[in-house]
Amino acid sequence: MKIVVVAIGGALGAVARYGVAVLVARFWMGEFPLATFVINVSGSFILGFFTPFAVEKSSLDPLWRLLVATGFVGEYTTFSTFEYETQALTETGATMIAVANVVGSVIAGFAAVQLGVILARR
Repeated sequence: MKIVVVAIGGALGAVARYGVAVLVARFWMGEFPLATFVINVSGSFILGFFTPFAVEKSSLDPLWRLLVATGFVGEYTTFSTFEYETQALTETGATMIAVANVVGSVIAGFAAVQLGVILARR
């Protein structure tokens, strides 16, 4: 049952990731990999909010944690894509954009997790 729950969450996360990437591509044509940035930061927020909420504030069945945290967020977020896009930026000479991507992603991702935790604990 646990494997099925993770698979369902992963399928939903993959579809959400694709949808966000398509949506961002409609509005952003710049060199900065904004879709991956938005996905990773929003995924950080989701995980930061959901995990303490599920563990500390609710009596959710542990299967929900597998569905959301492991399945959905695990598939939705895109660390390998983030790394590949950053490497591609350095190959094209866009080193400052690559650095901005790394620094911005780490800082914004951490801030999103913190915000999620704070909101979940209120």
